[in-house]
Amino acid sequence: MFSSEAVASTDNDRTLLAVLSMSVFFVGASEFMLSAMLNPLSVAFGTDSVHIAWLISSYAFAYAVAAPFLGYLSDRINRSRLLQIALLSFAIDGVGIAFSPTLDIAIALRIFGGLASAIIIPASFALIAEVVPRARHAAAMGTVMLGMTLGIALGPAMAGLLTAWVGWRAPFLLTSTGCIVAFLIGTAAMPKRRPAAVTHETHGFRWLRNPAVTRPLLAKGLWNGTGVSAFLLSGEVLRQRYQLDVAHVGLSVTAFGVGLAIGNLSAGKLRRLTGSEERSLIVVTSLLIVSVAAFHLLSLPVFGALVCLAAWGAALGAGAPSATTVLAERSAHDKGVVLATAETLNNVVILSVVPIASMILATGTIAMATAVFALGLSIGAALTLYDALETIRRR
Repeated sequence: MFSSEAVASTDNDRTLLAVLSMSVFFVGASEFMLSAMLNPLSVAFGTDSVHIAWLISSYAFAYAVAAPFLGYLSDRINRSRLLQIALLSFAIDGVGIAFSPTLDIAIALRIFGGLASAIIIPASFALIAEVVPRARHAAAMGTVMLGMTLGIALGPAMAGLLTAWVGWRAPFLLTSTGCIVAFLIGTAAMPKRRPAAVTHETHGFRWLRNPAVTRPLLAKGLWNGTGVSAFLLSGEVLRQRYQLDVAHVGLSVTAFGVGLAIGNLSAGKLRRLTGSEERSLIVVTSLLIVSVAAFHLLSLPVFGALVCLAAWGAALGAGAPSATTVLAERSAHDKGVVLATAETLNNVVILSVVPIASMILATGTIAMATAVFALGLSIGAALTLYDALETIRRR
């Protein structure tokens, strides 16, 4: 029999996870939906797609630069309250962009939105680590990451349909409405105050001198960032190898997205099967390397390539929650800044690998581009293995 307090706590945790999933869903959708709206936005603001692309770049740059500092702030004030402020800010940002009189104002608002999202995503995972029981961390992280996965996968399609049916303002207004709903539900579900242990024991950036934190942080940035980079260029590989048109190349997004969702949902089960997040990360990085290598180096039929993409997505989908759990646990009272730095590092790797690999694909061979991916994945996997062995030795 469960006590009424335990049942109430479980119900509240579920509500909190639903709120956090909804929050990161709309952040993910907002970040990726512009890919389907460049031409309508160009017409609306009377400019070309090159200038409109600043709506994407400004958001990503603000997020990457500000995330560690905002994460540092979240460790020192009420994290729940900061998250609620960020949700309202993101909602205001969407409405502001929808009614911006000029592109310059829209870009400035997009920077504001990048700052808000730099709070929402790390703070959401830090809250999970503080509120959800330790044994359920990986599963809870996976549940919330599924929200982001769905936002990334459905955002462009949702934006394209709404733009065609209603107009280009509709996707921005929808994301704003979603954030307001998340704010209202979260008012009741989020913790009212920080855990007492966090109040006076944050340590700034001293965690940078702790290899137990920096090692998995760097490892995750390398294998996750490189894995995402390789996927971003997978469509070009499919086009070159199989002479597919744009519509058929879109199958790669579907296969990868399905795998990513399966991985998100299986993170908790994988942790239970392997006995720890560190061991599950060895399995995940191994699968990632095998699937990426098979996709690029083997002469597979189209179906075989899509299976590799699905396995590739599953590896990233299961690995991200486990790695986030490891970082949240080891960073103790500096969860916010460490998880935010992990997001920045991931973006830095993507911004570094994609241009190099894309230039090689344009002028060289698929095998040469694979070498770039292999370098990042192998170093990340080696650090993951070393970290797991060190953890086992210490225990």
